[in-house]
Amino acid sequence: MTEDQFRKIALSLPETVEKSHVGHPDFRIRGGKIFATLGYPEDGFGVLILTPDQQGELIGRYPEVFAPVKGKWGKHGSTQVMLKVATPKVIESAMKLAWKNAREKKR
Repeated sequence: MTEDQFRKIALSLPETVEKSHVGHPDFRIRGGKIFATLGYPEDGFGVLILTPDQQGELIGRYPEVFAPVKGKWGKHGSTQVMLKVATPKVIESAMKLAWKNAREKKR
């Protein structure tokens, strides 16, 4: 998967806009809540904002694709995506979870 494919999946979700957060492109539901980021910790990676349970399930199923972000954020569900080994189908499914989480927090 490429960064462009990751971006295309994110922007295909309703009410999604691309902005920037600490120098990295991010994807958020219009009005604020971030659900995905690109280029963190470096090019070739993305981050999805999941629940700890969702994170654990995805890491268990796809340990080569997903890992917790280092530190406190990772313990709360922020999940690193290794794009070069990810498939669009897996990322689209995981990203929809992150999007739904952000949508529910927005309300």
